[in-house]
Amino acid sequence: MKEGKMIAMLLAGGQGSRLKLLTKEVAKPAVPFGGKYRIIDFPLSNCSNSNIFDVGILTQYKPYQLNSHIGIGSAWDLDRRSGGVRILPPYTNEQGGRWYKGTANAIFENISFVDELDPEFVLILSGDHIYKMDYSKMLDFHIAKKADITISVIQVPWDETSRFGILNVDEDNFITEFEEKPKHAKSNLASMGIYIFNWKLLRAYLIAEEKKAESAGDFGKDIIPQMKADGKKTYAYQFEGYWKDVGTVKSYWEANMDLLSEDNELDLYDSNWKIYTKNKHLPPQYISCGASVANSLINEGCKIEGNVENSVLFNEIHIKNTSNVNSTVILSGVTIEENCNIYNAVIMEDVVIKAGTTIGSPDSDVVYLVSKNKIIESE
Repeated sequence: MKEGKMIAMLLAGGQGSRLKLLTKEVAKPAVPFGGKYRIIDFPLSNCSNSNIFDVGILTQYKPYQLNSHIGIGSAWDLDRRSGGVRILPPYTNEQGGRWYKGTANAIFENISFVDELDPEFVLILSGDHIYKMDYSKMLDFHIAKKADITISVIQVPWDETSRFGILNVDEDNFITEFEEKPKHAKSNLASMGIYIFNWKLLRAYLIAEEKKAESAGDFGKDIIPQMKADGKKTYAYQFEGYWKDVGTVKSYWEANMDLLSEDNELDLYDSNWKIYTKNKHLPPQYISCGASVANSLINEGCKIEGNVENSVLFNEIHIKNTSNVNSTVILSGVTIEENCNIYNAVIMEDVVIKAGTTIGSPDSDVVYLVSKNKIIESE
């Protein structure tokens, strides 16, 4: 075991079914975000910025675009002779091919990979959250507390506690109780799905859990409650900053809109903590003399002849003359023809909005998901 060494295992196989058509053909971590990124760029950039250069990415659901985006990890400085990023899909063994049963089972199936890297600590990450975080500070906390497991937590609104694993802690941040998606929570400290384990201990628990026929193979449902029941040292690391679980179309739209807020905590322009991504090397944006653009993110290859306000535009989008776009996220390759009015929408790739179309209204909080074939109201 290499003393002090921590590797990251990034769970990136989620389907994200509540994102509806956004994840019909791609895994949730590969969904575009913020004008030029994909969701997985955030945890990968956090790893690189935290000087964690051994990263295993566990894929499962429709991984082609995700694998193509990650490549050999060069965008995140993870294309290394020693270490770097590795894609870890489900594989066939003597029992045949199978999906990962749960989050913990996914790590169990890759025990040999972790053993080969020989770390003292393993950082477990989700590939589908938007945030910036220095994982090295969490590791310092874990070591200082002499913890067996440290869980990163954040305060969430009380009416959302039933969506998360909720932790109750004492004055020293020792976890006194763990509740998985409680109906009536005792606190609003929600697990962020970010864990640091001592590898030798976690390894033993993964093997023991796999022998239980009734186990879901999940950290929140099985491993963490068992460790707590066995009296292991479990601590909560309280994170302060922006964090968003983009689990629905509306929360995905909200997270993109947050980037345009004056008090936005997720600063994409912070040179000290860059978010890296694969560059498409497209021509510059073009904004015609008759166009109007205000409080918006406009990416490369866009041609703007109409009016854009409070919106996020990805690559190669053409908004034609006399059309108005407001509070909308537009993915790559979209054309909006003349005399259209679009409000509070997420428009998917390569859609053509026909001339004279109106979607949404300025006085409504309904968000619309627009594909080539249909328009869906958000949940």
